[in-house]
Amino acid sequence: MQHNNPLPTEILNLLPTLTPLQLAWLSGYAWSQASGVEQQVAGQHLAANLTALSAETFSITVLSGSQTGNAKSVADKVATELTEAGIAVKRIALKDYKAKTIADEKYLLLVTSTQGEGEPPEEGVVLHKLLNGKKAPKLTELQFAVLGLGDSSYPNFCQAGKDFDQRFAELGATRLFERVDADLDYSATAEQWIRDIVAIVKEKATQASPVVQSIATATTAPVAKESQYNKANPFPATLITNQKITGRQSDKDVRHLEFDLAGSDLHYQAGDALGVWFDNDPKLVDEILSLVQIAPITEVTIEGKAQTISTALLSHLELTQNTPAFVKGYAALAHNEQLNDLVADNQALQELVQRTPIVDVLHKFPAKLTAEQLVSLLRPLTPRLYSISSSPAEVGEEVHLTVGVVRFEHEGRARSGAASSFLADRVEEDGAVRVFVEHNDNFRLPNDKTKPIIMVGSGTGVAPFRAFMQQRVADEASGKNWLIFGNPHFASDFLYQTEWQQFAKEGFLHKYDFAWSRDQEKKIYVQDKIRENSAALWQWLQEGAYFYVCGDASKMAKDVEQALLEVIAKEGNLSPDEAEDYLNELREEKRYQRDVY
Repeated sequence: MQHNNPLPTEILNLLPTLTPLQLAWLSGYAWSQASGVEQQVAGQHLAANLTALSAETFSITVLSGSQTGNAKSVADKVATELTEAGIAVKRIALKDYKAKTIADEKYLLLVTSTQGEGEPPEEGVVLHKLLNGKKAPKLTELQFAVLGLGDSSYPNFCQAGKDFDQRFAELGATRLFERVDADLDYSATAEQWIRDIVAIVKEKATQASPVVQSIATATTAPVAKESQYNKANPFPATLITNQKITGRQSDKDVRHLEFDLAGSDLHYQAGDALGVWFDNDPKLVDEILSLVQIAPITEVTIEGKAQTISTALLSHLELTQNTPAFVKGYAALAHNEQLNDLVADNQALQELVQRTPIVDVLHKFPAKLTAEQLVSLLRPLTPRLYSISSSPAEVGEEVHLTVGVVRFEHEGRARSGAASSFLADRVEEDGAVRVFVEHNDNFRLPNDKTKPIIMVGSGTGVAPFRAFMQQRVADEASGKNWLIFGNPHFASDFLYQTEWQQFAKEGFLHKYDFAWSRDQEKKIYVQDKIRENSAALWQWLQEGAYFYVCGDASKMAKDVEQALLEVIAKEGNLSPDEAEDYLNELREEKRYQRDVY
C-alpha cells in the first residue's frame, strides 16, 4: 500500500544529505512553524530554510587510514571532541570512503599510519593512487590537516602521512595546520594535535556560519563498549602449547602457539591479530648495562614510577629495534669521532640503523652513560602484533599463533627478536602471556559464503589462511578455496602440511599450489605460481573470487601484486593502466585484501 507523503519532493531529496546536527535543528524549527500555517506554505518555507541550512552549516570530514587500529582510535577521538564542540562531523574509515568524493570536500582531517617501505595502509591505497594518478582532481576548495603515525626505526618514517599532505597541497588544497608525525609512543603527540585541531576548527566554524553554530547543541558520538581487556589492560593468557613446526634441517624456527582465553571475554574473528606484550631477554639487559657501566640496582623514574634500571630495561623500554634518534642521541654523549662522521652522513646512518642492533652500537662505539642518559635514548616498549591462525568456531576459547622466531648473528654474537624469542624460549608452557585482540576489518572473509577465495601467503603469512579455512569449514561455505603457499623446502618448511592435506581430502581445499623456492636450481616463488595459473586465476576472478595476500610487504606482496596485474592485463586483454583500474575496483569491492608487514 502506498502512502501520500505530505512533504514536498525537494525536502525528501534533501533529508538524506543532512547531518545529525542539522536534523536536530530542523526538528525544532518545524515544530515552531507547525501552528496555524497552511501545510503547503509551511512546506515551501521549510524547504527554503533547509536549503539555506544545508548550504551554511560548517561540516568537517575525519578520515582514518589504519593498519592496526591506532589511526582509527585517534580519528575517533578527534571526531568525538569536535562533535562535543558542536561541529558537524562526517567520520569515515578509508575502507568505506569513495575516493572520488575527495573532490567535493571542503574541510578534511586525515589520520594515517604507514606500512611496509613507506606505503599507505591497505585501506588508503585507492585514495593514494587516485591522488597520484592521471585522474587526480583539483582540490583548490579544500582545507586539510594530516597526522601521520609511524615507527622511526624504519627509514621512511610516517611516509604515508607525508605523501598525503604533500599531494593535497600540490593539488591546490590549503593546510589548516602543518602536518604532524608521531612515533610508536604516539599518545602525547596525538593528544596535542587533537587540542590544536579542535581549536582551529571551532574558529573556522564560527567564521563560516555563526548563526547556525549558535543554535548547535553539543552531542556526544556513541562510544563502542570496550572489553575489560585491551592493549592498556592485557589479559594474562595461559600458554597451552609451544610446538616447533619446521623440520630439523630448516633454516627457520617457526612455532605453533596456543593460548587459553577462558574467562577473558575476548572475542576475535578470522583475519584479526593478537597483540603480545613481552619482557626483554635478561641476558641482553645485563649486556647493555655492562657496556655502559651502569649498576643494575641504580634507580630511575619511568612514567612517574621509581624502579631499578634493570627492571626498566626488562619490561618498559625497547632494546632491539634501533632508530636514527637513538644513534644520534648516543653519538652526542659518546664523543666518538667515527660515530660522529657516520651520523653526519644520512645514508651511512640509515645503513647502521638497519644493520646494527642497539647493543652492538654500544659494542662498536663504547662509552660510559648515566642511568638517566640511557633511559632518555630509548623508546617505550610496545607490543608486537601477530596474525591469528585459528577460528573460534574451531578452537573455542583458545587463540593460536604461528610465529617465526627471529635469530641471527651480528659480528659473531647471537641475537634474537625480542617478542618472538620471549614466546619461543622464555615462557614456560602453562606460563602467562599478556595479550589483547587487535581487530582487522580490512582482512575479512566474504559475507557471501558462495564466493570463491584465493589465499596467497609465504612463510608465516599462511597463518590467517589456516583461520580462514577453519571458518569456511564451520560455516559450510560452498565457495571454492584455493591456497598458494611458498617456503624454502617441502620437507622441512611445509607449515601445517597434514591440516592442508585433510582440508583437501574432505573437499574443502579445491585447489592448491606450492612454491618451494630452494628445492630446485631455479628459485620458484608464489608470484611464479600466479603466472603459471593465469587462466584459472582469471576465471576465478570472473566468478567473483576474493584475493588475499599475507606476508612480507617490502618484497613478496609487491611481487605478487605485479604478477596479479600481469595476469589481469593478459587474460582480460587490458592495457597496464586498465589492469590497474581493474585491481582498484577489486580493492573498492573488498575483493583484494592484504595483511602485510
